[in-house]
This record gives sequence, structure tokens and C-alpha cells, in this order.
Amino acid sequence: MPTTTISNLSRTHTSCRNARAAFTLIELLVVIAIIALLVGILLPSLGSARKEARAIKCAANSRSVVQGVTIYLTDSRGNYPASYVYGSDTTSGAWRLQDQQDAHPQPGNGYVHWSYALFSGGNIPENAFECPEVWNGGAPRTNPGPSAEDWESGQVNDTGNNAPSENPKDRQVKRMAYTGNAAIFPRNKFNGSGSRLNRFVKDSEVSNGSKTILATEFLNSTNWVTLKDDGDKIKSHRSLMPFVGLSSGADVYNESNGGGGVPRFAYPQLSAILPSDQLGANAIANNNSSLNAVGRHHPGSNDRYGGTANFAFVDGHVERLKVIETVEKKLWGDRVYSLTGNGTKVRP
Repeated sequence: MPTTTISNLSRTHTSCRNARAAFTLIELLVVIAIIALLVGILLPSLGSARKEARAIKCAANSRSVVQGVTIYLTDSRGNYPASYVYGSDTTSGAWRLQDQQDAHPQPGNGYVHWSYALFSGGNIPENAFECPEVWNGGAPRTNPGPSAEDWESGQVNDTGNNAPSENPKDRQVKRMAYTGNAAIFPRNKFNGSGSRLNRFVKDSEVSNGSKTILATEFLNSTNWVTLKDDGDKIKSHRSLMPFVGLSSGADVYNESNGGGGVPRFAYPQLSAILPSDQLGANAIANNNSSLNAVGRHHPGSNDRYGGTANFAFVDGHVERLKVIETVEKKLWGDRVYSLTGNGTKVRP
């Protein structure tokens, strides 16, 4: 009769325990399938959370930009900055009134942008003008200068060069994710040929600051083609005109002066705001409305008009909205403050 020893019993018990502890192939496959399912469920949520976090960061930067404008207003006796002016030299913020024509008389001098007035004085840091959600944090200068990293692929500057060069170099932040309301931040047509010219706007003129947009985000795109003109120049220096002339459309400088204070401007028709699938290159020069160059890259909407953008208001608060909502609710103001002439009030 075989003899069973304590040693044999111990080995048998250990072998059974190891067999029970091991996974079968089927059990292992089930575990892998469960893990894959959980990853599939969690990854979109994590992606959405990261996108929301970036949107919040961009909103905080929008708020910083408005705070910088507020400080600037104190130093400028209440005058909002021009969106840009043509520089009178290649390096400083100096400019001359007689140079502010339809075209730059000295394109090698570049632009002096409103962001320069804010960050060069130390009011806000340069990276406050960036948004982590958009391509390279923001659009490059129209004239990026000598550093290759400041250029976008296919970009051409104002002198026709498509490669880094010492001049022209705009006095502007390296990357610009934001743009101003052109009814408040005038362009530089102070000495232009249109029937109307630009003028500086005082903060005391702007009514209902809690309902008037001051700045927003540019429409995001690869290599910033949405801000390109037909000559591949990236127009990041421009503010966006939210209104149209009753007779001239998007060409507000040639709207009739009229008389008797009758409003000559209006919000664009809702049909002028294009669905996302109809947007592309040159959105900033869209003949329907320059508001087609407003961003749609944040969460909050997923219809045919795309997502949302952050909108900073004159009173300093920031809201996330769809661009078409801002037209529906008439949130860009009630007057084209930045233009001369009669009838600058916007038709209700």
C-alpha cells in the first residue's frame, strides 16, 4: 500500500492552489474585453474634459486681454486703441496720420497692432493673447519677421516674401488668437479715400457695456488659411466689423452719409453667417460678413454652425456663445462708433 507523507500532501495542496490561481485563456480574454470597453467609454470623456479645460483657459486669457484694455484706457484718456496703424519706421510704435491711407505707403515698416500697446507697456504678458485650443496658439503676425518659427507654411508677407526676413516685422504679439470689435477698435483708415473714415472711440461713447462685445476669438484653421487674403497674407492684425451698410454691404467705408440721423447700418442677415461646412480660406474677407472669421472651436454646440467661442464684453465679463447667437441677440453694440459721417447708429 502506498505511503502518503506530509511532504506529498503539501506538494499536492500547493499544486491545486496554483491551478486555481491561474487564469484560463477565456478568462483572460474576458478581462481584456472589459478593459477595452472601459477605455472606449472613458477616453471620449477624458477628451471632452481636456477640451473644456482648454476653453476655460482661453476664456481666462480673454478676460486678461480686456483687463489690459481697461488699463490702456486709463493711460490714453479713455480712447480705445486702433486695431492697427502703419508704422513710420521699422521698430518703434510711432506712426503718422498722413500715412494711414488705403494702402501702406511704406510696407517695409509693417504694422503697429493694438496688442503691442498692451504687452509692451507691461499691462499683460504676451502669451495672454494665445489660446491653447487653436493652431499654434494663435495666428502669426501678418509680417512675422526673421524667425522661421513665427511663420506659417505658405504665408506671404506684405513685401511679397514667403520666407523669414528682418523687415518688415509687425509690432504685435507673436501669436494672436483674439480680435477686436471693429466698431470700437477702428482700423487705420483715418486718411482713406472712402466717403467715411475711421476715428478713435472714447469709452464714454459706448453704451450698455454688459451687452456689447469688445473682443472674441479668430476662426481656427490649419496654417490659419481662414485669415488669408487672395495673396496668402494672413490678416491677423485686423479687427472684425460686425455691421453692414444698408446700401454698401460689407464695404462700410462707402456707405452713404445720408442725412437727418437716419441709421445707415444694420446687423447682417442670419443667412450671412455661414454653416461650418461652407467656411474655408479667406473667411476674414467674406463678402457676406467678416463675422464668418469668428471662432467656433469650443464645446457647447454641435449643430451645422459648429461650436462656440469666447466673447469678452466691454464691462469685462466673458461668455461662451455661438457667433450666430451674437447676431440674433444683437450683442455687438448699437452704433458704428469707429466711423465718421451721419447715420452711424445701427438700425434696430
